[in-house]
Amino acid sequence: MLSVLRNRTYRHLFTAQVVALVGTGLATVALSLLAYDIAGGNASAVLGTALAIKMVAYVGIAPLISAFADRIPRRALLVTMDLTRAGVALALPFVTQVWQVYALIFLLQAASAVFTPTFQATIPEVLPDEDEYTRALSLSRLAYDLESLFSPVLAAALLSLISYNWLFTGTAAGFLASGALVVSVLLPKPQLVERTGGTYAKAAFGTRLFLATPRLRALLALDLVAAAVGAMVLVNTVVLVRDTLGRSAGDVSLTLAAYGAGSMVVALLLPRVVGHLGDRTLMLPAAFVMTATLGLLAAGLGAGGLSWPVLLAAWLVIGAATSAILTPGGRLLRRSAAAPDLPAAFAAQFSLTHACWLITYPLAGWLASQAGLTVSAAVLTALALAAAVTAVRLWPREDPAELEHVHTELPPDHPHLAGAGGRSHRHDFHIDALHQRWPVQEAAQEKTAA
Repeated sequence: MLSVLRNRTYRHLFTAQVVALVGTGLATVALSLLAYDIAGGNASAVLGTALAIKMVAYVGIAPLISAFADRIPRRALLVTMDLTRAGVALALPFVTQVWQVYALIFLLQAASAVFTPTFQATIPEVLPDEDEYTRALSLSRLAYDLESLFSPVLAAALLSLISYNWLFTGTAAGFLASGALVVSVLLPKPQLVERTGGTYAKAAFGTRLFLATPRLRALLALDLVAAAVGAMVLVNTVVLVRDTLGRSAGDVSLTLAAYGAGSMVVALLLPRVVGHLGDRTLMLPAAFVMTATLGLLAAGLGAGGLSWPVLLAAWLVIGAATSAILTPGGRLLRRSAAAPDLPAAFAAQFSLTHACWLITYPLAGWLASQAGLTVSAAVLTALALAAAVTAVRLWPREDPAELEHVHTELPPDHPHLAGAGGRSHRHDFHIDALHQRWPVQEAAQEKTAA
């Protein structure tokens, strides 16, 4: 897997990702302490609102920037967002009002909503070989999982020596280091994309690409599976461990570590496995495995038979299945979009995935507090099962890259027809300005009209 780091450009980009993730992890701890200092007993409400602002920024900003991404040099865009995030981190220790926290968090997360999809869309162009790109996806997944384990430990160690305000300085240093690493390499220039319509139509293109491509519609359903089951893990683990099982606060960290460990194991194995099984054969069963695991947990809660080893095993399996769903997603995006449209595709996935979490996070918490953990787990299981079944129905068993299709709307002398061999032809099919609908949809509509 590490062989992909021989590519200098990718090595610098991956290192930039890692240091930025560590900085973000430090900011998460520091922000919790800042909220407590400002709001006291209302700190949970402040943090909850800040997380909601984060999700709103992610859902709304990412598609909007995709409308202009082909006009802005990628290196300049990425570095500007890193500088913006560093500036926000340095400003946070000086806030004295809750509204100032909200304003800065929105600015910080808006910059992340621009940076992350642009960064993700750059990697497949830096690593055009599919095997190398798969290794890069696995490394990115490992980086996220290791950050979730490492950053809290680093923050705790630093807090024994310095005040939490200095953690924001560490966050800013991470973003500045990320920007410096991005500056140190040459990135592919964005390819100009000709699209009809105004800014809204251009911003909506990535979402339209998603909804028009069967395998990407299935990917969105799978993202909902991961969000439904993952919300139970991330929102309710502390209640399960502390209240239901009566264990210590340290056991909460160990339980979440089991979830991260499962994810890391699959990320390590993925480059070997996915090449033999294929994306569909790996991702769809993983969705049903994690759904079934949560369903069994709900049954155990209802019967009063939940134990800590069982919970650890469940979280380990769910973490592994989550990685099996989320890690190969970039492969589907690269396969489903032409190179000029990759930024729009990644921005759409970033937005739509976080929209799933925006639904499941509050659902998991509200149901647990109002109706109990058993009901919360059962409802999330039902939602995940419905999404998994939907993914199976949406993702065709036979899913070739090249598709036969007919252009009845183009004039006979159009360059695309001349290059492809006539109105009816076959090539790698992507939704774009010349291909507005999936061929199966067109055939079905023509059959209905006849």
